[in-house]
Amino acid sequence: MYQPGFQAAAGGSIALPGPLSAPGAQVARAGQALARAAAAERLRLADDWQRLRRAAAQNDIDLDLGAAIGSRRWWMKLAACTALVGAALAGGSIVPPIFEAAPAALTPAQRDEARAYAVAPLAFGGVSGAAPRVDSRQLRPLAEAPERPRVERNVTVGRRGLSAALRNAGVGTPDMADVTRLLADINPGDGVRAELVLGRRETKSVPRPLERLAVRAAFDLRVEITRSEGGLALRRIPIAIDSTPLRVSASVGGSLNRALRSAGIPSGQAAEFTKQMRHVVDFERGLGKSDRFDIIIEQDRAETGEVRHGKLLFGTLARRGRNPMEIGLWKGEYYQASGEGVKKGLMRTPVDGARMSSGFGMRLHPVLGFSRMHKGVDFNAGSGEPIMAAGGGTVSFAGWHGGHGKYVMIRHNKDLATAYAHMSRIDVKPGQRIGQGQRIGTVGSTGLSTGPHLHYEIWLRGKAVNPVSLRFIGGAELGGRDLNDFQRQMNRWRTLESAGVAPMAAPKKDR
Repeated sequence: MYQPGFQAAAGGSIALPGPLSAPGAQVARAGQALARAAAAERLRLADDWQRLRRAAAQNDIDLDLGAAIGSRRWWMKLAACTALVGAALAGGSIVPPIFEAAPAALTPAQRDEARAYAVAPLAFGGVSGAAPRVDSRQLRPLAEAPERPRVERNVTVGRRGLSAALRNAGVGTPDMADVTRLLADINPGDGVRAELVLGRRETKSVPRPLERLAVRAAFDLRVEITRSEGGLALRRIPIAIDSTPLRVSASVGGSLNRALRSAGIPSGQAAEFTKQMRHVVDFERGLGKSDRFDIIIEQDRAETGEVRHGKLLFGTLARRGRNPMEIGLWKGEYYQASGEGVKKGLMRTPVDGARMSSGFGMRLHPVLGFSRMHKGVDFNAGSGEPIMAAGGGTVSFAGWHGGHGKYVMIRHNKDLATAYAHMSRIDVKPGQRIGQGQRIGTVGSTGLSTGPHLHYEIWLRGKAVNPVSLRFIGGAELGGRDLNDFQRQMNRWRTLESAGVAPMAAPKKDR
């Protein structure tokens, strides 16, 4: 650590001679002594400077004024501190102040103008933006407000058709006549979106001219109407379609209907599959969770990404321990793989996926408590499940029928009739013509019933018969060339690749 100090010259002091023999000699010796003292002092100062530089390099300069007060080195340290403080004060005196004097108070006009730029709640006088200053001498009133040069709109075609939608969008009568003429053979369905552009008009008293109209006329066609020098012109834009059928296969699980919907099969095709399978598969014994379904439906996929599903083409139910049941569409009707028609006399199960809970014959009535003839079979089903007509015919009775509760009877011909009891709701009326598989009501627990179920009866020539043991033979059957062509088509469907899950389809209407 460096501390400024004093080191005397060699000898510690200047030796003065005795009485001089001559004044000149004395002056010479005194000059020599002063020269030696000055040289020693220069050496001391040089040594102090080197020590100070080494201490500064090591950040070890001692300016403590509390030690060796009054000594030479203390005075040196005080001078150094005084120089530092003086330099700081001198530098601060030439720096201008940061804050100037308070500005003058604003005038009322200046205050109102400044409020526009202040940040304050509206409740405390804040405003949003400054009001423009307009020279009234430079204002010129307009005859009418200016309009946009063009208007772009999207409209949806409703039940009244495209013409009504365009008229509501502001298309004039002359343009509407041209559009109707150009689209004479095109009829976009409900819900189709149309894009139109209306151009500039001369005055507000006339409608805007139609500049452009684009609409999805069909699933495989898009049309555009544009204005040129000769008027409106139509341009057809075909859309490429891939019509590869869609095949989906999965496990039945807890419910066939839920499994079909979970696999992406639309509700209409899923209902058609269960309806046709109900003719050939005994649903009353139920389906196991490990049983599988295989279904092929029509599918059209547009190059723009939309998907449309069509008819059921092929279906299979594979149940454990039994041969798979296959059906296929041929010339508008469904047939089994053998060529035998699917539709026969009556459907085996009037409720989807229901299990038979009570058979035909004598039994102990669960409500009355004594044995009596059970003239039908009971299917265990949830309340509100739809009930389908087992065959086509005419409703002969629909209403309350004693212990049967809400009851419907359908006469299929002069010898055959079916009846449905304990319904919670009746959807048909006496005299109404019913088709096979048509909904006639819902499952309930009306009348003498212990819970929701369907009591199903078959009457043959006025007598109740067992629906399980009765067999109905009939229906169409393929043969010859038709049978060979149908079986070749079934083989092609069996080899079609499965997609796993059906893609989301477009709405039923053409887009």
